[in-house]
Amino acid sequence: MSSPWLFSRRTDLAVFGGPALAALGLAAVGLAAGASELPPGLWLLLVLMVDVAHVWGTAYRVYLDGQEVRRRPWLYLGGPAGLYALGAALHAWGGGLLFWRVLAYGAVFHFVRQQYGWMRLYRRRAGERDVSGDWLDGALIYAATVVPLLHWHAGPPRAFHWFVPGDFVTGLVPAGVLPAADGGYLALLALYAARAVAAGRAQPWGKHLLLGSTAACWWLGIVTFDSDYVFSVTNVLIHGVPYLALVWRYGQGRWPGAQGGVGGLFRGSWVPFYAVLVVAALLEEGLWDNLVWHDHPGYFGGLDLTLPPLALALLVPLLALPQAVHYLTDGFVWRVGGDNPGLAARLRLTD
Repeated sequence: MSSPWLFSRRTDLAVFGGPALAALGLAAVGLAAGASELPPGLWLLLVLMVDVAHVWGTAYRVYLDGQEVRRRPWLYLGGPAGLYALGAALHAWGGGLLFWRVLAYGAVFHFVRQQYGWMRLYRRRAGERDVSGDWLDGALIYAATVVPLLHWHAGPPRAFHWFVPGDFVTGLVPAGVLPAADGGYLALLALYAARAVAAGRAQPWGKHLLLGSTAACWWLGIVTFDSDYVFSVTNVLIHGVPYLALVWRYGQGRWPGAQGGVGGLFRGSWVPFYAVLVVAALLEEGLWDNLVWHDHPGYFGGLDLTLPPLALALLVPLLALPQAVHYLTDGFVWRVGGDNPGLAARLRLTD
């Protein structure tokens, strides 16, 4: 049976609408208070407990499931080895900036594709098969994410960055491209609104929520405000929270009724499932802070080590490997179809 909601009305409003409203609310409060960067407490809640924690969710989907690892060892074992070798070479050759630039563009590709993936799941859940609608939905979700990125790349350096200052190449896009891009974006929004009006009461409310929250957060966070604080809150929440809900949903379908082991974490409350991810994120960020960044000594002890370039070239790609693997494998493991038999049933996308 088709449904306008991916999980359920209540869950979709919580994991798609809730993060968007929280992000916009936090942005408004921060702007009113003159915040330029995330304060330490908000960094802990958003970056560590959402952004970094959601990355470790890939472990549930892949690395804590021996059956899944055996199914595609070339991807799940060979991929990390190749990514680490590439990362070490880039860091050693480019003095660090080249490594972070490549990782940043990998990350933004992943962020854009995740929003597109949500749209595809919504269309499947709603039973939408029309080619014109598929084209319009896809074009609009790409416009909502790519057009703000064009603005970012057309102007001078912004007050925010993805990972490190200078990781995106600003001035790369001619400013003359922006009016045409903005006009195309507005035209797609108008077409989408006209189609919604023509549909009457049969509205795909979940997909509207996805597209609206994506458009608002990406435009405000990147184009409207030149603020590291606003970019951070609008970037992290709408990406990480829905992903955590997806992994939770998948785990319940993968290990139904399990009493112990990994499957036992998906029985009953979601708190143990999430707590494991937070512990992993704490351990990772502790290593980053003590060995590389030294930004949050109040949380991680303030070990003051200065590593030589060669050590950093070997260490930084290793610490970044969970992120890189997350970007790589997520392009494969959430595709509903022949490559992932049983995925639709485990996500309860079919009735």
